[in-house]
Amino acid sequence: MNGNSVQQVLTEIRTRMRKTVEDLSRELASVRTGRASLHLFDPIRVDYYGTPTPINQVATLHVAEASLVTIQPWDPTQIESIIRAILVSDLGLNPSSDGRLIRVPIPPLTEERRRQLAKHVRKVTEGHRTAVRNIRRSANDRLKKLSRSKAISEDDEHRGYDRVQKITDDFIAQADDLGRLKESEVLEV
Repeated sequence: MNGNSVQQVLTEIRTRMRKTVEDLSRELASVRTGRASLHLFDPIRVDYYGTPTPINQVATLHVAEASLVTIQPWDPTQIESIIRAILVSDLGLNPSSDGRLIRVPIPPLTEERRRQLAKHVRKVTEGHRTAVRNIRRSANDRLKKLSRSKAISEDDEHRGYDRVQKITDDFIAQADDLGRLKESEVLEV
């Protein structure tokens, strides 16, 4: 009857699955590898006059060399709160300051820490794969309701299921690729 309803469901799940994979990409970018990366600091919040604020909104971050990040606060009075925020994060970093600039050496990862991070990457990836599968389930439920209410034919319902599965497979493959890439980055010595 109305393939348009099926198309709406497919468009919606593509958008939701794309956002899920983008979220995975952002989350994996903040996982530490053996080399300096500004994304490492994304999850850290600084107490900026009582408000938890991302470091990149109170300072300029710069990768000075492969194993060193420098942080130049816009307000020098924030140096201590930035250092405190880095120290309480579970990144295992030890920042130092000369009163104007914060230097954060990125130490090489131990083999044990690499394995822990690889395990974390697998866990995060699996969580996002599950989210994609949950989106698939809700889309299939909507197709079933559309069919029961005679808004779409049974043939449209079954074609919809096939297309939903194809889209799901594509996004799961993207999530797997991101996870594998990050895992190999983490394990690389």
